Amino acid sequence: MQTRTLGQGLRVSAIGLGAMGMSQSYGPNPGDRDAMIAVLRGAVERGVTFFDTAEVYGPYVNEELVGDALAALRDQTVIATKFGWRIEDGKSVGLDSRPEQIRRVADASLRRLQVDRIDLFYQHRVDPNVPIEDVAGAVGDLVRAGKVAHFGLSEAAADTIRRAHAVHPVTAVQSEYSLWTRDPEPQVLPTCAELGIGFVPFSPLGKGFLTGTVSTATEFTTGDIRATIPRFDTDNRAANQALVDHITGLANAKDATPGQIALAWLLAQQPWIVPIPGTRRLERVEENATATRVPLSADELADLNELAARIGVQGNRYNEQHLGLVGR
Repeated sequence: MQTRTLGQGLRVSAIGLGAMGMSQSYGPNPGDRDAMIAVLRGAVERGVTFFDTAEVYGPYVNEELVGDALAALRDQTVIATKFGWRIEDGKSVGLDSRPEQIRRVADASLRRLQVDRIDLFYQHRVDPNVPIEDVAGAVGDLVRAGKVAHFGLSEAAADTIRRAHAVHPVTAVQSEYSLWTRDPEPQVLPTCAELGIGFVPFSPLGKGFLTGTVSTATEFTTGDIRATIPRFDTDNRAANQALVDHITGLANAKDATPGQIALAWLLAQQPWIVPIPGTRRLERVEENATATRVPLSADELADLNELAARIGVQGNRYNEQHLGLVGR
């Protein structure tokens, strides 16, 4: 596995692993917890060092899963988790990035992850009720206390990133980014480039759509978040199929998979971009990890970009409620 460097010298595998789907959001949760632990440990064996979780995934159970799986492999892993929600009776009930809440979450996440320091601590969503300067200052205090190594932001606007970075250096910004979600390109990515901040795309495979495994015939199971996303309406899936068809054709020509092409495209954008595809299957971990060996020529990249720009993408990437939480 190749490695890449995010901001502040944080070195990680070029492809990480998002663990959220092991506990929520993609239909019935896996009943075999040991199987998910085996996937996480198998990822380390295949060179993945960068793992992403959050207190709100579950809530809590995803951090516990990652902690149990990786405790014995601590010296081989970089673990990112997130704060920023108020959780009551097992459900998130709103944003909360008050400094005292950040401190509480950090202590609880340290216990669940079974670590003495959180490698990368993201604000999960920008809280409009708490100045970002106060958030950055609180995380900076945790860094000085040795409880956190690096500070990150998720789905933040360029101005917010700048304001936070002025108080405490931001190591990474995490947002949705892929061939069919290009929102970070106009402002966020140039800001990261200017300030020396790494970028971590989640849903780099378009929540499965860019792998070619989702079609208009797909029926989402109960609990699958895609059933609530406009982009996955049947009509929008049909309209967006042209992009997947092109990716599939290119993959066939290069003896690769569509998912590997989508990841290779991301890796080609900047050397400080590190995607974190999620999966519950070890064979998908292997497939994603070997995307680093799929070269794309300048012409192939240009063709992908031209097609994506020409056909566009139909449907919002979140429903209205979730759209209101991003880009602040």
